[in-house]
Amino acid sequence: MDFIFYYLPFLETIRDFFELGGTVLWFIALLTLFMWILIIERLIYFRTSHPALLRKALSAWSARNDHSSWKAHAIRTRIISQISALSERNIALIQTCVALCPLMGLLGTVTGMIEVFQVMAVSGSGNPRSMASGVSMATIPTMAGMVAALSGVAMQAYLQNKVNRERELITDELDIHHA
Repeated sequence: MDFIFYYLPFLETIRDFFELGGTVLWFIALLTLFMWILIIERLIYFRTSHPALLRKALSAWSARNDHSSWKAHAIRTRIISQISALSERNIALIQTCVALCPLMGLLGTVTGMIEVFQVMAVSGSGNPRSMASGVSMATIPTMAGMVAALSGVAMQAYLQNKVNRERELITDELDIHHA
């Protein structure tokens, strides 16, 4: 129980951050969580399932007697396509999440500015204290969306390079076993 109270100020800081950012910040957090779940799934796939899939494909190709006929060429193309498709799974969804994060931040900016204008309309003046919550609600989601997108861009680029390298690897390996 002392463990929870030790970190309580940290949890209060996070709660305050989310309150300052408004409702849109929660959507950005959920989108970022979803994006990172997909990224981690891809990292786990490349670490565990993919090497076994490559070994299985290479052994199936090596077990074939015929490597030069039209049918063998079609089978080779199919193996490469299947492995590439499995490697690219969820990459487009990760790219979509990366693109949506700044847009969600922009939505937070717009909703925060609407709140600023509502305060101005109700109070009839430009009182800085009354507008401060709207300004923070306008800037915090923008920052959060950009940070989330940047982290996703870095990992998406890494995963896309990994997919391209793996496609080249299986193509080269099947060519070696072809000769």
